[in-house]
Amino acid sequence: MRVVGAKTPDGVVVGVLSEDGSEVTAFACTSQFWASPDEFLAAGPTGTTYPLAEVTLVPPVLGSARVLCVGLNYLDHVKEGSFKDESLPEVPTLFARWPQSLSSDGAEVPIPSGEDGLDWEGEVVAWVGSRLVDATPEEALAAVVGYSTFNDITSRRAQKQTSQWIMGKNGDRSGPLGPMVPAAEVGDLRDGLTVETRVNGTVVQRSSTAQMIYGVGETLAHISRSFTLNPGDLLATGTPSGVGYSRTPPWLLQPGDVVEVEVERLGILTSHIVDNSHRLNATSA
Repeated sequence: MRVVGAKTPDGVVVGVLSEDGSEVTAFACTSQFWASPDEFLAAGPTGTTYPLAEVTLVPPVLGSARVLCVGLNYLDHVKEGSFKDESLPEVPTLFARWPQSLSSDGAEVPIPSGEDGLDWEGEVVAWVGSRLVDATPEEALAAVVGYSTFNDITSRRAQKQTSQWIMGKNGDRSGPLGPMVPAAEVGDLRDGLTVETRVNGTVVQRSSTAQMIYGVGETLAHISRSFTLNPGDLLATGTPSGVGYSRTPPWLLQPGDVVEVEVERLGILTSHIVDNSHRLNATSA
């Protein structure tokens, strides 16, 4: 099952993409779906079916959702970056995106002005399906309702200008997000799912989720000790080694480049890099 958001003539709905990708069958509107996601997934979609040509795919995300991200969550990525001489912290390094930075499969991602290009970061997103307050790692992992392929596309110049990563991690449409696959169909990330990123067909990242330093359950439990997590919140679990800025010379994405992130059991997420004029001419972000 591949769960997507769709902007339809009847409004934005959460639904299931058909096996051949030609149509979307609705569960409900976004707020209704996230009020009881487990129930909707168990029952299956029973709403209107829309031909894909008549809708626009959008992330099935609440406007109020928190998009939390783990930095430096694969040891090989820590060793290749500017943090390579530092010891690992006892808790995960967290930063945040706004839901408005997210986009869907096939999105055009513009390079902001002042950037030499963009950097890829293929990874997995976990979706929270129930409320978490002071949860144990086991409770937190059990609350995950699904997983998606994600590309945490980064504006490196903006990211490195200060110690805070907000500017570099919230560019327009810079968070392409694949369909959500129910957790029951995915299993435990610690068992190891292959994560591969390709730029114009060339493999630039290849690793396994078994290499993650901080697990999904323990990270969500850690977060829940500071603030309540709600259904529809997202956790991006970090990227492995192979990012562009750590290469010699650095390799950054340019207009015309096509990036694919493929995660075992979750599918392929494709993004198209475009220039800044696509921001200037856009009617909306």
